[in-house]
Amino acid sequence: MIIPVILSGGSGVRLWPLSRALYPKQLISLFSDQTMLQDTATRMSFIDDVGPIVCICNEEHRFLVAEQLREVGNEGATVVLEPCGRNTAPAATVAAMLVAASHPGALMLVMPADHVIADAEAFGRAIAKGREAAEAGALVTFGIVPHTPETGYGYIRVPEGRGKCAGVCPVAGFVEKPVREKAEEYLATGDYFWNSGIFLFSPEAWLAELGSTVPAIVDACREALRLSKRDLDFLRLDPEAFGACPSDSIDYAVMEKTGLAVVVPLDAGWNDVGAWSSLWDVQSRDEDGNVKRGDVLVHGVRNSYLHSTSRLIAAVGVDDHVIVETADAILVAAKDRVQEVKAIVEELKRQERDEPMIHRRVYRPWGSYETIDEGVRFKVKRITVRPGAALSLQKHHHRAEHWIVVTGTALVTVDELKIRLEENQSTYIPVGACHRLENQGDLPLELIEVQSGDYLGEDDIVRLEDVYGRA
Repeated sequence: MIIPVILSGGSGVRLWPLSRALYPKQLISLFSDQTMLQDTATRMSFIDDVGPIVCICNEEHRFLVAEQLREVGNEGATVVLEPCGRNTAPAATVAAMLVAASHPGALMLVMPADHVIADAEAFGRAIAKGREAAEAGALVTFGIVPHTPETGYGYIRVPEGRGKCAGVCPVAGFVEKPVREKAEEYLATGDYFWNSGIFLFSPEAWLAELGSTVPAIVDACREALRLSKRDLDFLRLDPEAFGACPSDSIDYAVMEKTGLAVVVPLDAGWNDVGAWSSLWDVQSRDEDGNVKRGDVLVHGVRNSYLHSTSRLIAAVGVDDHVIVETADAILVAAKDRVQEVKAIVEELKRQERDEPMIHRRVYRPWGSYETIDEGVRFKVKRITVRPGAALSLQKHHHRAEHWIVVTGTALVTVDELKIRLEENQSTYIPVGACHRLENQGDLPLELIEVQSGDYLGEDDIVRLEDVYGRA
């Protein structure tokens, strides 16, 4: 059996403004109708004898991750919450300990949640080729067959003349991201692959090798698991123990040091979507070389990526550009400089603005809310509550709220009073009143909330009871 281990801890800074710290690229639909996490999960249908998914994620993303996996039929996934980021080696180690305990003899397929693989069948065939080697104790990595002299990836080197092997090849070495001339040389020799960051091995083989190279990671992860706690459907690692774990990648911790590394070539339309130009590379383009998503109108535009989420983008006479629109930000960048988007994000953080962290629409375990207007002493939100979901029982010290139901049926608690509201009905929540909103129906509940008061910050919430275990 193969247990998929999905690493979903990235932030996708270079895909701002669509990717935000609390809603990163793996949770967004960028390549297909599904999110990248969902694409990764459904890709497992092309592999034989696959067990339940283990997903390692940031605790801030836990409800989004669980809901997205549930939507594609993975209700039985184990979602492990990292209290802090410690790179890929500790994440793989925690997963290895869980897989070894729950599925003795199984292999684990470790992969990022945010990669595009256009040909899932070819991916499945590559996994099948590496399976026997992994069962024999090898640590299998998958090398992307290069078609261009890419300088943004690390490379895997195989022995001279072995670059055309169709199955499992020995690894001769790992190479850091090269300069252009070196990348062209690597491509010409045919003995180099791009490093995909996808691995297949047994938990026992991984733990044994890591125990000899970086035993402190093994010790810290074991302690973090020993002290872990169940939180609803999540496994929450101990913050102190995991925080003490060394930060290291799978490559640096083990793969570059071990004698057990082998590589299987993978030619499946892979892309790590590290920047907006990557999405232009992997998507279908029109006769002028443009990728257009959403409400986009162009005239005399060539070789550009244009992505609208809420408004019309109209572009005239631009070439080789990226234009991305969200409700609260617009990015315009030369396509060959999109890596520098990170500098914009850093400046926004320095100014302590919200745009690097959240979208105007904010997701919660019960649904979402979107601020549609605000000013002095007032704020207007559109709130959507999933069927069967409920907000916490709460109160506010500084604001009153008016709720108007747009669609669905709401059960509202205000102190000792319970009210059922239908479409076009409303109620008022005074300052300091204990209140709760519930959707007991089968359809989404949508309402408009009008807040008024001397302070309207999100931290003016006193949760008295919460089914999602939030403080």
